[in-house]
Amino acid sequence: MRNTRLVGVVFILLSAVGYGSGPLFAKWIYPTGFDWLDLLAWRHMLAAIILSLAVLIVPHGRRALRTIDRSSAFRALAVGALFTANASTYFASLTWIDASLAGLMTYSYPAIVAVLSIFFAHAPSGWRPWAALAIATTGVVLGVGGISAGREPALIGLVLGVASPIIYSCYIILAARMGGESKRGTGAKDGGGLSPLIAVPLGLIGTSLGVFAVRIVLGRVLLPLPIPDLAIIPVLGVATIAGILPIGAFYIGAQRLGAARAAIVSTVEPVYTIIAASIIFGERLTLIQLLGGVLILGAVLVAEWDALRPPRAARARARRGG
Repeated sequence: MRNTRLVGVVFILLSAVGYGSGPLFAKWIYPTGFDWLDLLAWRHMLAAIILSLAVLIVPHGRRALRTIDRSSAFRALAVGALFTANASTYFASLTWIDASLAGLMTYSYPAIVAVLSIFFAHAPSGWRPWAALAIATTGVVLGVGGISAGREPALIGLVLGVASPIIYSCYIILAARMGGESKRGTGAKDGGGLSPLIAVPLGLIGTSLGVFAVRIVLGRVLLPLPIPDLAIIPVLGVATIAGILPIGAFYIGAQRLGAARAAIVSTVEPVYTIIAASIIFGERLTLIQLLGGVLILGAVLVAEWDALRPPRAARARARRGG
């Protein structure tokens, strides 16, 4: 059990690094003429193609494909399409509200997931996860930064900003249930559920189809061509490091931790993004942001201390100096 949780924590941390790398790649891509909808189209289409080809090459992937039924495949596509709504409402909200306010709204999702898990998934037990949730939420508020004073946000921006974390929370719960989670236990505990080799590529295909549908509704071409030369490598990076890695790693990690605990651990994402941006782009960190980062990391330790601490035997050897 302990090893299963530790593996889950590692995968969720990898997922946070992947998701947190998205804004960094975007800072290289947007100056080339791409906008957020162009980026989403290439991100998910390339990720779906690359991962699908990899699954077809790997023997385990081909075996998993032979076991999936139509209803399971359709559910995976539908859950992936739901991710499009999350991304679209978030980026659209930025038209009317500040990024800091949008960020605060977005990172309300761990709390929403925790509440939804009580009714539809495996709710956290004991006091640690709930205390960690409170600490992490405080850390995110401090880490994302202040909200501009004297500017009243537009109602449509607030509606979209609230909708995004709610949709994302539903996506996490549905993905966890697809991975075998129930009110009785996590996917790893109960067994069953779709293999990541099937669920993740199908989900990416579903998201791609959703993005293409949004582009058609908005009167955009399906794919912006050609890709600017300076954007080729960052686009590949956003499809793999910020696409395949985080989506796949979160699915695997949530199978082991459960949706609620996975959402709490994933709050390290803004910490990674802020620190990486300060190193790569020279953006300065404020004392408040540093404090927020410390609180978030502390929350992860509180939530998963049993999994992260050394085994009892190893601790005993360390005390003996051996």
